[in-house]
Amino acid sequence: MKEVNTMDSDRIKGKIKQVEGKLIDARGDLTGKSTDNIKGKEMQVEGKVQELYGRAKDAARKVLKDN
Repeated sequence: MKEVNTMDSDRIKGKIKQVEGKLIDARGDLTGKSTDNIKGKEMQVEGKVQELYGRAKDAARKVLKDN
């Protein structure tokens, strides 16, 4: 049976949040609204944390599966 590697949903959601943050940050650059820059950077950090959490869950699953 072929093994299927799946990515944790937190990794995907985190990547999406990072992209949304980059777009909001870019909008802030275009409009000169520093609040958009701050919100965009905040979303990027939140997304990175969520992605890393998903990676940790994936690593834990792999360790448990291999043992």
